[in-house]
Amino acid sequence: MSTVSTKPYLMRAIWEWCVDQGFTPYLACVVDANTRVPPGYARDGQIVLNLSHDATGHLQMDNDYVTFQARFAGTAHSIVVPVANVIAIYARENGQGMAFDPDLPEDETGAEAGADAQAPDMSAATAALRAERESEAREEGAEREAEDDDGAPASRPPRGSHLKLVK
Repeated sequence: MSTVSTKPYLMRAIWEWCVDQGFTPYLACVVDANTRVPPGYARDGQIVLNLSHDATGHLQMDNDYVTFQARFAGTAHSIVVPVANVIAIYARENGQGMAFDPDLPEDETGAEAGADAQAPDMSAATAALRAERESEAREEGAEREAEDDDGAPASRPPRGSHLKLVK
């Protein structure tokens, strides 16, 4: 009897924790032929998706796929992400969550990519988190320049990354 990966169970647990804490769950994933996302939104073969109740409709996180409805630039899209392509799920507000090795398909030689005993390549998750932080830093800079109605500068709490690699 083959066992089911723990990855989808951990993803659902982190998503539930984020929601219970009032955080915004983000899903970072690799985009390939099996991933259905709106064209033009993936960068460097990756995309970060907001999985909050406000941003999604009909969210389903099963053992093989994450599916939901979402709006991009005002247009509704059906999103399909294979669990194998998920590289991280984390809270936007503090970066806490979990990073995963993507379950890469076999290459042309038949050997599984990354099957040797070296440390897993976390460059995909790191790049997704770096892009998200750069975007947030630009937003924070704009907010610091802006002032609220009281004349006090607007600010947000600092963010950190506390991702754990799970194989």
